[in-house]
Amino acid sequence: MLQTTKMADLKPFLQKLRHGCGLGGEDEAMLMRTLGQAVRRVAAHQDLLRIGEKADSLKLVLEGFACRYKILPDGRRQIMAYLLPGDICDLHVTILGAMDHNIGTLTNCMVLDVDNAQIEQLMRANHSIARAFWWGTLVDEATLREWLVNIGQRTAIERLAHLFCELLVRLRVVGLTNGDGYDMPLTQQELGDTLGLSTVHVNRVLQELRASGVIELRNKHLTIHDLPALATLGQFNPLYLHVRNQAPS
Repeated sequence: MLQTTKMADLKPFLQKLRHGCGLGGEDEAMLMRTLGQAVRRVAAHQDLLRIGEKADSLKLVLEGFACRYKILPDGRRQIMAYLLPGDICDLHVTILGAMDHNIGTLTNCMVLDVDNAQIEQLMRANHSIARAFWWGTLVDEATLREWLVNIGQRTAIERLAHLFCELLVRLRVVGLTNGDGYDMPLTQQELGDTLGLSTVHVNRVLQELRASGVIELRNKHLTIHDLPALATLGQFNPLYLHVRNQAPS
């Protein structure tokens, strides 16, 4: 179902760019004029883009959790990135021609589609906006590098602790946290597909974190009771997210 974009819909996106690049009021107004199009509601577990398809529009997640993923021939899935409110999908994929992975929703989402030609014109016309978009792309790459380290070198409990800290920082930037807590709608299967762990292993690690008193996960809401301890356990340093004043405290 389509509906008209409102300023409130774009709030997470604008807040993210403010943290990263400090866009001015005129820049944000120009973004609003360009992005002021119809948004659509997308149900959970639906593909926004499939491998092999050509992306003819930029996808901006305004609400909900989406992800980048690949499926192996035997059906196993690897989630390679989370796309949270304020995140852009595939700003420059048109240069490559076709998608080399899938993008799908994990929860019910609100998504804005913007024609690539409009974005290219906007970036040529406004240097600050172009820089902000490039900042977002570079942060995506930095996050992917950190995820590779997470899966390749950290233990299971370190991986999950690191991921929970990252989500806190990213959701705090766009105003979607409550103190040191946030809605965490991901299933244990989805966490396992992200961290390279079985569902049984994820459950065991969650129980260990709960028993330590560091976190509480209830009714799909995660509360971090001891953020410094969780950050130490996960070896979490938010530098790779390149946002201001977001270090664990």
